[in-house]
Amino acid sequence: ERAGPWWWERWRGALLDGGLALVSAVECAVEGVEFARNAALPEAVGVAFGALAGSVLLVRRMWPVAVVLVFIAVAPAQMGYLMGLVGLYTLAASEAPRRIIGALSGMAFAGVFIVWFVQATQSDIQGDGAVGGGDAFAPFLAVTMAIGLTAPPVLLGMYVGARRRLMESLRERADSLERELQLLAERAEERAEWARGEERTRIAREMHDVVAHRVSLMVVHAAALQAVARKDPEKAVRNAALVGDMGRQALTELREMLGVLRSGEGFSSMARAEPAPVPVPLAAVGAAAAAAASRAEDEAGEGPCLAELEVLVGQSAAAGMVVELSVEGEVRVYAAEVEQTAYRVVQEALTNVHKHAAGAKTHVRLAHRAAEIAMQVENGAPPEPGAPRSPPA
Repeated sequence: ERAGPWWWERWRGALLDGGLALVSAVECAVEGVEFARNAALPEAVGVAFGALAGSVLLVRRMWPVAVVLVFIAVAPAQMGYLMGLVGLYTLAASEAPRRIIGALSGMAFAGVFIVWFVQATQSDIQGDGAVGGGDAFAPFLAVTMAIGLTAPPVLLGMYVGARRRLMESLRERADSLERELQLLAERAEERAEWARGEERTRIAREMHDVVAHRVSLMVVHAAALQAVARKDPEKAVRNAALVGDMGRQALTELREMLGVLRSGEGFSSMARAEPAPVPVPLAAVGAAAAAAASRAEDEAGEGPCLAELEVLVGQSAAAGMVVELSVEGEVRVYAAEVEQTAYRVVQEALTNVHKHAAGAKTHVRLAHRAAEIAMQVENGAPPEPGAPRSPPA
């Protein structure tokens, strides 16, 4: 992670580069005096040359290759060793190709080796005692200095660069994983919204089936009540009681369905009213979703089943419909969805008979088969207008 804001990172890097360039310029300027004396040049020229060469560290981040090339160029003048160390480190830690890093490191090694080998050899020839130890000491000293000035910065730079790239890769993977988790959460919310819509559609169909059937029976009984109110008061009382029962049953079923619908809308409104959610583990989200789905199923309650078909047919018969129920095969229990669907199919069919073929003889067949259940609701032609109809019981 970053140790501070972006502007601090930028200024800290600029201050570090400026400090390194200043130290390198001073070093090269001091060493440039000796170079100017050996080359029979004015000392001012050597100082200016050294200061200019050392200040190249200011651009080490932008052009690390140029810094290493400058070091290789001034190495014969025995100056710029700090520049070489920093330049090789920066080059190895950069995104430069490995072949370029290897080539420039090899050139720097060769340059340092030659400079120190020549210096050690000349010192032995002059016999000034600065270095000594025989003919084998000059190559040993040259190799040691070359390795010491090139290998450590290159290895350290390669390690730092690899670590930086690894951290960037891990950060990118973390960002990608976060985006994927957010996308999964959005898709889960879409699926939940789709499921809520499907549940509302199912409840709407249930409401249509229940209310239409009950209201149709109420209309039939109300018409019969109007017809027999004066002729047969006792039958009128029974029809009025049936109308009341049908209305109460319709209201009860309607309240149950609306209660489920309102509970689902309550959860949705609570979710919308909450502020920005705090990220939670995906496992917790899945567990909560499963619990909510289970709770919704429990709240939906038990719907009608096949065992209530006889009551349904009896209600239609009480409303004056000539209807018979026949059951084939061995009676057994099915899944709740299957039984509810079968019940609603028969209920809707009887409702259609009440609406469009009042007085027609109707036969309801229920067949239990090996791997399925079959239903058939068949009605004949309705009686001609003016023909006597069976009054409601």
